[in-house]
Amino acid sequence: MQPQNAARTPISPAARSWLRFRANRRGYYSLWIFGILLVLSLGAELLSNDRPLIVQYHGEYYYPLFASYPETAFGGDFATETDYTDPYVKALLNKDGNWALYPPNPFSYNTINYFTQQPNPAAPSADNLLGTDDRGRDVLARLIYGFRLSVLFAFVLTAIGVVVGVIAGALQGYFGGRLDLIAQRLIEIWGSMPELYLLIIFASLFNPSILLLIILLSLFGWMGLADYVRAEFLRGRNLDYVKAARAMGVSNRAIMFRHLLPNSLTPVITFLPFRISGAILALTSLDFLGLGVPPTTPSLGELLAQGKDNIEAWWLSLTTFVVLVGTLSLLIFIGEALREALDTRRG
Repeated sequence: MQPQNAARTPISPAARSWLRFRANRRGYYSLWIFGILLVLSLGAELLSNDRPLIVQYHGEYYYPLFASYPETAFGGDFATETDYTDPYVKALLNKDGNWALYPPNPFSYNTINYFTQQPNPAAPSADNLLGTDDRGRDVLARLIYGFRLSVLFAFVLTAIGVVVGVIAGALQGYFGGRLDLIAQRLIEIWGSMPELYLLIIFASLFNPSILLLIILLSLFGWMGLADYVRAEFLRGRNLDYVKAARAMGVSNRAIMFRHLLPNSLTPVITFLPFRISGAILALTSLDFLGLGVPPTTPSLGELLAQGKDNIEAWWLSLTTFVVLVGTLSLLIFIGEALREALDTRRG
């Protein structure tokens, strides 16, 4: 039996931060919920698609989700690609012992329900659980695919902003002097550029695309983070361990990215969820204004714009609002928990 005053095993700073994060139940459960939703959305084709996952026809197995088959392969009349939403094709796939396994929601983001009995946009029904938009496309499918697009877009935009912002802030803060002075003036000039006007100009010159949006928003998205990294490097470059590393002949690059950067990541990590939520909101706003992704692309902003144009179709605005606000709330809760976890003043 160990004595009561025996020394405890020391806990690393990372483990201590994780324990503080777990102590914040709201942020911890928000991370789990957001992670589960993200994983499910990454497999959107398995959840919402107008093609069956597996077809068993006359003893042979077909996988329409990964390959295209002509209608004649299932006893149809045409050699063109099979339309699995056609009632005639569905009848062929479910007679004489044949069967087809459809996803839980048998519609993709661009599937038009030609067999609905209501005018579009149609209200929620047994066929379309959250109704259809003004073109007859399933709202639930467009929400699933739109959520995935928004989150992945935000991840890519945030990653680019973090890399550029960390490099720019590190160079300014570490070397200081004339480099810092000139860089700050250039950043102030660049930050005063009217971002929305530039987006409108480029949207009129080029075809809208995800790549174009990422490039344009990345030109401005790094400056806020660079200020925090610059401040951390300015504070840390005169510390004793940095002076000792210089005296030992350690290169500037090694000092910056091996010694100073790990101790300057607190604001970077803390602001990551907030930057992701800001990127999602930016994409939604641009799509709402018609300056974002192409019209056929599933988008939360495009659904909100349809809800504005069709006030009586309450399911368009309400469901999109719930998804958008729920996503942003989860990210904010995660960000608050990260901020508390990285606060070294807490026990």
